[in-house]
Amino acid sequence: MKPDRYKWAVVGMLWGISFFNYADRQAVFSVFPLLEKELHLTSVQLGLLGSSFALVYGICGIFAGAIVDRVRRVSAILWGLYIWSLICVSTAVSRTFGQLLGFRAAEGLGETLYFPASMSLISDYHGRETRSRAMGLHQTSVYIGTVAGGFFAGLIGQHYGWRWSFIVFGGSGIVLGAVLHRFLREPGRTGLPACPAPVRSFSLLLRKPTVLCLLGAFLCANFVAVVLLSWMPKFLYDKFHMTLAMAGLTATIFVQLASMAGSPIGGWLADSLRKTRPGGRLMVQAMGVFAGAPFVVLCGMTNSTTWLVLALTLWGFAKGMYDANIFASVYDVIPAESRGSAAGLMNTVGWLGGGAAAPLVIGVLAQVYGLGVAIALASAVYLLAGAFLVTAIAFFVKRDAAGDSI
Repeated sequence: MKPDRYKWAVVGMLWGISFFNYADRQAVFSVFPLLEKELHLTSVQLGLLGSSFALVYGICGIFAGAIVDRVRRVSAILWGLYIWSLICVSTAVSRTFGQLLGFRAAEGLGETLYFPASMSLISDYHGRETRSRAMGLHQTSVYIGTVAGGFFAGLIGQHYGWRWSFIVFGGSGIVLGAVLHRFLREPGRTGLPACPAPVRSFSLLLRKPTVLCLLGAFLCANFVAVVLLSWMPKFLYDKFHMTLAMAGLTATIFVQLASMAGSPIGGWLADSLRKTRPGGRLMVQAMGVFAGAPFVVLCGMTNSTTWLVLALTLWGFAKGMYDANIFASVYDVIPAESRGSAAGLMNTVGWLGGGAAAPLVIGVLAQVYGLGVAIALASAVYLLAGAFLVTAIAFFVKRDAAGDSI
């Protein structure tokens, strides 16, 4: 296959892996009511299930990034897929809250290599001219995987019990890995011939104020995203009396399909703006979080399913514009040989500070104020993300982008 075609085929193959990355992690949230009933769990314990994954995923992210810069990324991606899929299948044997918590945490360990490795791989196949578009297209797998995980886990759980949800998704991921072993190839790395030592690599990243601002923005944006993923299915089940399958579908499909539209548009717009201004990608991200904040409030406070669907859809579109540029923005201001480390650092900060906190914080707030109010309050975190991005655009990105990134 010609190089220009193969670089897009790589995006397609990674799309399939990323689909299961998110379907597997989303499945548990759609069966929260079944777990609550069978294992007699409180809202705080349910929140801990989401936080345990994010905690381990975040802690391991920084190490995963350093590893990815030093190994064959294709091997890291495929073996990571096998490991997290096997853990997903094994979750079905859980009989106690402790066992379930342990498997959820272990799945975070299995998935931690994927995004640092896949983003680095895509960046070597796609330069500045197509990077946001390639990553925006790849990002659509997150949305479709989330929808599939939410809906089919609820549907399978509704008819066959929650255990079969994990068996089906995990088993399918193992089959996909076996197929892609034949086709996914490692490219030559761009940039310097040798990677810097891990401590030096992270030190170089943290010296750039733009990177620090992007880390803060991702922490906040990921907090809001995980609120949606973890609590919206139960919110719809409780407040609007939907079935498990319908709650899982409604909580995901409108947001994720709208994000599928917003992500490519955000990628195209960012690639265009980046040609004329260093902060072009960050500008698109700032548009996304500021536009999404009021719809987060509406989701939590409305009593109308019509307004709820509208709010979820517009929130999703804005979210997609931000998501398309999560890694492309930071790659504009760092050297090419540190891309894996940068993605790992982003995941560590975003998932420890945002993803790990969100399910538990919302669970605690829900006990005091109700789940709808707790969801609405998350909008303030989106505004903080926008403040980080505006700061980087105004003061730092022009200087930081003048370095040797590719």
